[in-house]
Amino acid sequence: MRSLGLLLLSSLFCRLAWAGSLESCESRCGEPLNPKAACQCNRQCARHKDCCEDYARLCAHAPQATPEAGEPSPRSRRSAGLYSAPDSCHGRCHESFDAHHSCHCSDRCADFGNCCADYESLCHDHPEGFSSRGDAITDEELLTVSEQIYAADTNRAQKADIILNSQSCVSSSETDDQVDRCPEPLYSYVNEQLFSKPTYAAFIRLLDNYNRATGRCEEVTDRELAEQDNFLRTIMDTPILQALYAFLHSKNRYGSKEEFVEDLKNMWFGLYSRSSAEGDSSGFEHVFSGEVKKGQVSGFHNWIRFYLQEKAGLVNYYSYNYDGPWDSYPDVLGLQFNWDGYYKEVGSAFIGSSPEFEFALYSLCFISRPGKVCRLSLGGHPLGIQTYSWTKSTYGDGKKFIATAYVASSNRN
Repeated sequence: MRSLGLLLLSSLFCRLAWAGSLESCESRCGEPLNPKAACQCNRQCARHKDCCEDYARLCAHAPQATPEAGEPSPRSRRSAGLYSAPDSCHGRCHESFDAHHSCHCSDRCADFGNCCADYESLCHDHPEGFSSRGDAITDEELLTVSEQIYAADTNRAQKADIILNSQSCVSSSETDDQVDRCPEPLYSYVNEQLFSKPTYAAFIRLLDNYNRATGRCEEVTDRELAEQDNFLRTIMDTPILQALYAFLHSKNRYGSKEEFVEDLKNMWFGLYSRSSAEGDSSGFEHVFSGEVKKGQVSGFHNWIRFYLQEKAGLVNYYSYNYDGPWDSYPDVLGLQFNWDGYYKEVGSAFIGSSPEFEFALYSLCFISRPGKVCRLSLGGHPLGIQTYSWTKSTYGDGKKFIATAYVASSNRN
């Protein structure tokens, strides 16, 4: 009984540790440069492109996060919506003042006479930043549609398909010590027959299309473009993507499936520059395949990729700091690992989910809550997904690429 009690206390401790540890600026806003840290939380990090993924959200109100002259404010980057434009309040309602904008959508813009022309129609009495046509996506609707997507994941792994060996749980204060506390691999067994399913096979074919080092241009071949199209076409045939499209279509986000697929291809596979090289990154590469930037693993939030790299001897699993409440797949794990010489201090991944499940949830959250934690529900359990837009370049009519998407927490309010 004493061992069981200690195990329960350890599990509770690790769950609490998760909330403040995920690639986080928690309690670090404005700190001096920390060479040992995986990412930075001072006002220079935007210029050097090494901010933690939650820097804008956590440090926007901190005095240390005040931007230097000529540097866009983190808060303005955070508040900019997916479809925002410099002369419109679409997706920008109630943002803080930013001198870089030609017109404004803050709560006091009317006092200063510098509101955008559509401020009254979009923001007055409509805090979500949408018109009154009923196209705003509410928190309640996100809970409902995420449960629909969860129920529709018929391609998920069953309990017998995956055996995890999670081994050592660590606290948030121990995730940066780079100590390998787990002598055995994370995956004791995976039923690889899963990978013969059409969506899995189409997904896996994408994973070797990228150079993980930022600063090196991605050369996209005709074969790789065909693989992107095949993946999107294959997942669109699943109940998950059909449910997602039906929901977004009902909210006036897309007029046709063709428009939806084209936008998914641009936001996920469109190339942009994270470093000095033009076109060295994309949302798909960052989130699902993983990148290396400034000596640290960046992104890499997919369980299939992790398993295949671990099987190849390229990933060394170190520890975990969170294990989700789900007693079936998909589950969520927060973990630390070394990827062929590069460390990931705190990563997160769905475990046992189908590729279309992750792709759909991340897309849903990026479209509906860009730059914010998107509150979902999976099997009755709450889950948060954080997404960020890439702000330095756009596609189409000013739309934003996906910079990152990851599971942020499952127990934070």
